[in-house]
Amino acid sequence: MSDLQAHANSFGAVAAEYNAARPSYPAELFDALERLSGRPLNGADVLDVGAGTGIATRLLAERGARVVAVEPSDGMAAVLRDVSPGLPVVKAGGDELPFHDASVDLVTYAQAFHWTDPDRSIPEALRVLRPGGSLALWWNVKEYETPWLAAHQERMAAALPGYHYYGGVIAGAEKLTEAGLEVRETTLHWERPLTVDQLITDLTSRSYVAVLDPERRAPILAAERAALLAEFPDGQLIEPYRLTLYVAPRP
Repeated sequence: MSDLQAHANSFGAVAAEYNAARPSYPAELFDALERLSGRPLNGADVLDVGAGTGIATRLLAERGARVVAVEPSDGMAAVLRDVSPGLPVVKAGGDELPFHDASVDLVTYAQAFHWTDPDRSIPEALRVLRPGGSLALWWNVKEYETPWLAAHQERMAAALPGYHYYGGVIAGAEKLTEAGLEVRETTLHWERPLTVDQLITDLTSRSYVAVLDPERRAPILAAERAALLAEFPDGQLIEPYRLTLYVAPRP
């Protein structure tokens, strides 16, 4: 098994932590998605691919989309079903979508496109999109220019040889352009309040931590918690994000 596969397969065991502590998305994201795709989400047929525990899926549904969650991990899908029993879930990945040609208006990837093979996932998305439909990719990326996050990143890089953050793995726009697609994009800035304990839970759900044996994982998380509490004795944080959205209409 490759390192990429091991990291991709690690999420099922930490699905509860993922659902509890991963960041959500601001309403402005979905306003931008409607603007760049040229259609309202209300009444749209949407495949949310790599849906995980349904963080984005639920928000799409709240905007009136008829959304199907597409998720390969049994553990992640189980949490999604528990939290949102009314949402349909299909076990699959973006490289092979079990849906008819020209059957949906939007294919979305929230924090997930980098786990696919773009040479397969992009043609698959285009196949299932109706004329006028769009493929949309987006990522929350922490603003690592913020001093406390820069220090956090340095500690993680020193403690974890497999450490990465999204800035090092995102190539969505380039892959869409290479496929001959027009790319429309926008970047939003937002922030969320959270506690040190919530950040550690979020960290537990990251693939570069989830792949570790418990004996190795525990002291790394304990050391990071201690370092954060030394900087923030009240345990309260503000975590800033840069959210980039790419929308590629079907030609």
